[in-house]
Amino acid sequence: MNEVSRPWTKYYDSQASANYEPPVMAIPELLRQAAQKDPNRKAVVFQNWSMTYGEFDRLAGVMAANLRAMGLRPGARVAVLLPNLPQTLITYYAVLKAGGVLVMMNPLYMEKELYDQLADSGAEFMVTLDLLWSKIEGLRRKVQLRKIVVTSIADALGFPLRQLYKVKAWKQRTGTDVPYGDENVVKWKQIVQGRETYSHVYSDPHHDVAMLQYTGGTTGVPKGVMLSHYNLTADVQQCLAMLPKLKTQQHTLLAVLPFFHIFGLTVCMNLSVALAATIIPFPRLVVDDLLKAIQKYKPTIFPAVPAIFVAMIQHKKLAQYKLSSIDYCISGSAPLPVEVMNKFESITGAEIIEGYGLTEAAPVTHLNPLDGQRKPGSIGIPSPGTDAAIVDMEGGAVPVPPGKMGELVVRGPQVMLGYWNCPDETACTVRNTWLYTGDIATMDEDGFFFIVDRKKDLIISGGYNIYPRDVDEVLYQHPKVKEAVAVGIPHPTRGEIVKAYIVPKDGESIEQSEIIEFCSQKLAKYKVPRRVEFRTELPKTLVGKVLRRALQQEEMEKAQCRRKGGDRRAKE
Repeated sequence: MNEVSRPWTKYYDSQASANYEPPVMAIPELLRQAAQKDPNRKAVVFQNWSMTYGEFDRLAGVMAANLRAMGLRPGARVAVLLPNLPQTLITYYAVLKAGGVLVMMNPLYMEKELYDQLADSGAEFMVTLDLLWSKIEGLRRKVQLRKIVVTSIADALGFPLRQLYKVKAWKQRTGTDVPYGDENVVKWKQIVQGRETYSHVYSDPHHDVAMLQYTGGTTGVPKGVMLSHYNLTADVQQCLAMLPKLKTQQHTLLAVLPFFHIFGLTVCMNLSVALAATIIPFPRLVVDDLLKAIQKYKPTIFPAVPAIFVAMIQHKKLAQYKLSSIDYCISGSAPLPVEVMNKFESITGAEIIEGYGLTEAAPVTHLNPLDGQRKPGSIGIPSPGTDAAIVDMEGGAVPVPPGKMGELVVRGPQVMLGYWNCPDETACTVRNTWLYTGDIATMDEDGFFFIVDRKKDLIISGGYNIYPRDVDEVLYQHPKVKEAVAVGIPHPTRGEIVKAYIVPKDGESIEQSEIIEFCSQKLAKYKVPRRVEFRTELPKTLVGKVLRRALQQEEMEKAQCRRKGGDRRAKE
């Protein structure tokens, strides 16, 4: 399957082409170019503190030089355990300037999860927050971290907030357990002070590993995805080739997506720097604070996930805030219900650019064009320089005709080098340069792609294939439903049946029969949920992706308890 048709190319901007080859560069070059082009442009604004692109590049270079002086050598892994802070941005580019390999970690992880990633990656250095020290104290001897750089929120505040924060921290005794007297524990101020700067020269950005980005683990044990410098810079350049209008103005971007996640990392850090945009790091998602931040900072670009859009349009005080500064929203990580997209666009006047990607592709492979054709519910078309096809789900080798479902496969310069220390997994996922996504999709005659569902989320009930997203879309149309998700649960005769988990809108009360009746009018009988459970919230990843697997696991555990109870009664 070497050659594929590319009907989507007619929707590209005139400057882009299917054979687009992004210039080869390492990630620090993005920052160098931004600093050279507009050194006085504000790069980061956080509370009452800010830095320009010239200062950003200098601080990253100083930190890189200090990391080298501490013993960091090319290829050494550096774990970064930080929320969205200016220090996270500086650290990201500094580690890569020093020649290191990043391991971005989730600050919400518990000790066991952190240990697994630290041990698997072989990280020798870490940069973290004093508030997270309790998670690190018990780990640092087990994984042989050579140096740990510790920062504080106060390090990213100006006068007088810095002093006020320190007084509050002292009263609450937060961060006081960090053993700064230990020679292996380094204060943030030490790592960003000095005149000497350093920037490693990458001779082969195609194959030089920039980071081990661990997959979320929602469908199995997390694996370290090896992304090269070119994987990441090519992906950014492909996005800009697809959306050239973004380059015609100066932007402010509200970074609410976590930097440690590949979506937030690429869009909120790398793409922002490539645009020389002003980045507003947002460490903790509270919808009230988010709306206030949009009104205060007036971002022009707002990347988010469907759960955030849903939370915003459901907010009782939404009408009190002005959101008109937002020109573009970038949605990904999970399918955006059409109802939600239409409502958000009507409220804000912004254009929502829905796309698709996965960690193994750095992550973006598809985007909807900004101008011209756009199809609601579609993930769009492959970005310039990316090929995509729908292949049969059995063998995965035969392309299927337009409109027919199959597995989505992609190839392009953004596709990973492989999984860290997992050659067998790599061979199963990347075959003959094609990345097998595990997503069931269709392509129409125009080359627009539509995700049907995850291959592993497919529900088989009485011999019928049911795609949960079909049910999700209908559930979201119910006027009393705030959030919803459909999953397959075990059934003794049908194999599986559909169960809907629903979060009602505030103040609303819904009966199970009401949901079933509503779905019966819009879905084939075999797709209608047989059971409905109402909840106050749904289990999600930090970027808002609903964990269907967690709900299925709950059902399996309930079934096991029922079986054990039945066995006990039988014995009695």
